[in-house]
Formats: sequence, C-alpha cells, structure tokens
Amino acid sequence: MATTQQEPSQDTEQEPSNEPAPGFSLSDRDVRRKRPPALAFVLKLDTVRRTGRLIALLTADFLGVYLAILTALWLKAGLTTGDWQASNVAAQTEELFNFAFLVTVLLFARSGLYSSRGERPGMTRIASSLFQVTLVAFVFAVASRETFSSYYIFYGTLFFAVFYVSLFRLGYEKVTGLLLRLAGYQRRSVLVGSGQHIEAVGHALRDAATPTVKVVGFISLTPRPNNGLVSLGTLDDLASVITRHRIDEVIIADPDFPQPEAVELVDVCHNQGVRVRIAPSTMELLVHRAEFVPGEAVPLFELKPPVFEGFDYALKRSFDILVSSLLLVLLSPVLASCALAVRLSSRGPTVYRSMRPGIGGKPFACLKFRTMYRDADQRQADLESLNEASGALFKMRDDPRMTPVGRFLRRYSLDELPQLFNVLRGQMSLVGPRPLPERDFQKLEEWHKKRYLVTPGITGLWQVSGRSELDFDDLVRLDFLYLERWSVFLDLSILVKTIPAVFTRHGAF
Repeated sequence: MATTQQEPSQDTEQEPSNEPAPGFSLSDRDVRRKRPPALAFVLKLDTVRRTGRLIALLTADFLGVYLAILTALWLKAGLTTGDWQASNVAAQTEELFNFAFLVTVLLFARSGLYSSRGERPGMTRIASSLFQVTLVAFVFAVASRETFSSYYIFYGTLFFAVFYVSLFRLGYEKVTGLLLRLAGYQRRSVLVGSGQHIEAVGHALRDAATPTVKVVGFISLTPRPNNGLVSLGTLDDLASVITRHRIDEVIIADPDFPQPEAVELVDVCHNQGVRVRIAPSTMELLVHRAEFVPGEAVPLFELKPPVFEGFDYALKRSFDILVSSLLLVLLSPVLASCALAVRLSSRGPTVYRSMRPGIGGKPFACLKFRTMYRDADQRQADLESLNEASGALFKMRDDPRMTPVGRFLRRYSLDELPQLFNVLRGQMSLVGPRPLPERDFQKLEEWHKKRYLVTPGITGLWQVSGRSELDFDDLVRLDFLYLERWSVFLDLSILVKTIPAVFTRHGAF
C-alpha cells in the first residue's frame, strides 16, 4: 500500500529543542526516523500497515501458486484418465507446492513485488518472476533426477500461475486502491521543470482514470507559465514548499533539467525524507533498448529497427499459435453464440472482412463479426463531421449504423474474436499495434507508419492504457513503446490486463 503523508520536517516531539546538536548536521541524520521508533509505531501504525500488506500479498501468492498446480494436475488427469475429481490430485499438489511457493516468495521479494504500492512493479515483472520460478524448479528436478512422462507440469503450472497470481494481485490492487480513494488518499506531489514539460506531465497525471498523484503545484525554472496549475515559487523555496504543503514526492518534469540544480534538489528532498521521481523523455525511454557499438572513435549506441526476427520471431509466433488455438477451443461456444446472434438480428454476412494494411502496409482481410448494417460503408462520408476521435481515427459513441446486437458485441470487444483465425494464418499477432481501416491509414502522417514494421495485433497497449479516451498521437507513442520494449512477458501482461479492460468497458465505444 502507498506510504502515508510525510510529517513536517521539524518535530517538537522528537527533541527538546528544534536546533540540531553541535556538530550534528542534517545530512548526518537518518531522515526516515522522524520520531523514536516506539512513538512512530503508535502514531503512524506504519509497522502494522506494512505487515498487513505483506500478509495480504503472501496470501494472494499462496492461493495463486496452489491453485495453479492444482488446476494443471486436475486438467491433465481429466483429459488423460477422465478423472475430474480435484480431491484426487490434492496430495500430489501438496508435494509440489511447498518448494514452488518458497522459490516464488524468494524471487518475488528479489523483484520488489512486496514493496510499497508506489514502488511495486506491475504484471510484466510478475510474469517474468514466475518464469524464473519455473526454470529454477525445472533445473532442481533435473538435478534431483526426477522423471516425468511429459514436461506439462512446468509449462502448465506456469500458464495458470500467471493467470491466478495476476488475478489475485489485481484484485488486491483494486480493493486497496478503492479503500485509499474512499479515504481520500493521494500522494501529494510538486512538479519541477520548465513550463512546457510541466504542463504536459501535470495534465497527464491529473487526467488519469484513477489518479493516485495529487499535483499540489509547480516550481518552474522559466518565467511562470499559464498552465492551470498553482505556482509555488522558485527552486530556492523548495524546502519550505515541502514542509508547508506536506509533499510526498517531487517530480522532475523536464528532460533538460540542469545537472547542478538537480543535485541540489535531490539533496534538499532526501534531507526531508521525500522521494524524487523523473518523468522520462523519449530518448531516455529508447536508450534502454540501445546496444553499444564497439570500435568507433566516440561511444555510439545503436537503436535497431523494431522488427521481430530470428529467435524472437520464432518465440512470438509459437506463442501466438499455441494461445490462439487454445482460445479458439475454449471460446468456441461464445463464437457460435455471437455468430448466431448476428445472423438472426439483421441482414448481411455474419463475418465482415475489413481490408486493412498489415505488416509493411500489405493489405489483408481482418475478420470481425458484423456489427453494422449493410450500407455502413456508403454512409461513412455523411458522418465524418460527427467524428469524436482525434487524428486519423473515426469513432462515434452513438453510431447510427450500428445494429443493437453489434453495439453489444462492440461494447465487450466480442466482434474481434474471429481475428484469432487471422493469428493462425500469420496475418496478425495476439499482441501488437492495432490494424487501422483503410480510411484511417490514408490519414496517417509518415512518423505514424513506423507501427507497420511489425505484425498487427488483436490487443495492445492501446486497449489496456485508456483505449478510446487517449489522443491519437498518444496511442501511436504507446505502439512505439511496445515495439522498443517487447518481450514475451510484456505480451503476457497485456493479455492479462486486456480481460479487466474489456469487462470494465473503460473508454470503449
């Protein structure tokens, strides 16, 4: 859970006098220790809060790992022997569970997954840590000369562990987040930088769907900008601003922030026990993917084109085929029900083949359940003036061309399910930049088209980061971020996050 608000830096209950003892500078103090430990325990109950968080997360992981092993063994027993009694595999589950849970806790702790709310990593780290747990368990089993009829127990448990652990942790985040919002808790922050960057970062934090950061105001190095935020003074006033406004964190919102001032800012903040965070620039995001090029006259770093090839391509393609095949089997009743509803509700084909540019701009037939009346394409031009989306996209909340069944399918993204066949054909991937209709593609600027260097996807960062509520240029930047940071664990986390994004219908129309 998030940290409580900072106490004022001068505390009359800590020392008889507010003045430090001779030879005792502020930089020599442990700034985390605002009060004696016993008094801090009573006043803040920080130990109780941290203990409660740890117990809750350990319980979520305990249930997730146990259910993952149990489900994997139950599914195998049911499919191979026809025995669907979960109690019959409970004993074997208990044999495997203790070691698996111990390794999970150790690797999760190493990855910071039991840290405070503001510092705890997301689902990508959960998936990668569980993959490491699987590798450790596999190596241990081989070293112990264990024999298996197949290695299903490893990858089967991994699949269900990612699902269960992510689900339980997501539930924990939602519940605790709701409790914090009901209690009115937000981290109190001040932005520091130049006017242009302060405005962009401040509005992004303020307009978040569930804001956890309250921007109290800003301190600008340039003449005061008119950005709708409150000016709190100059950089020299930072110490008093932190005390007066009970600031929890200072955010540097400027990629060109001067180094000497940055060092001084960090010293001031750390002396008062306040964390410093940095809103990264585009170059700082990209440099994490850069590779050093040796043998040059000056140090050079190379950003390779974001094209999946070699082992990366084989891994991603194998993942697509395996998961899409499994989803087609599991969702076949849903597919049949949607097809029947479309067929009976209005005239026209059940499946709509929308020609869209794919990788390299090469067109392909993107499959969707038909959600509109047959004359929808002809009525497009008449509705252009009513477009509610920015940039190249066309979106309407109450599109008159949509059928009642189509509106329901679109609301829950069920119309996209036939694209699983596009994935099997190799025309699409499960995760990647969304393919745009030809009308939208023709309106793209040249820098937008970098997203077509890779195979388009059914879902992506668009769908889990605000969906239709985001500006089009922001959506394209999310695509670029995905291209630069791709991993199979990122794909897994996006797939997991897509499920609540669809059912909460956040930003979908």
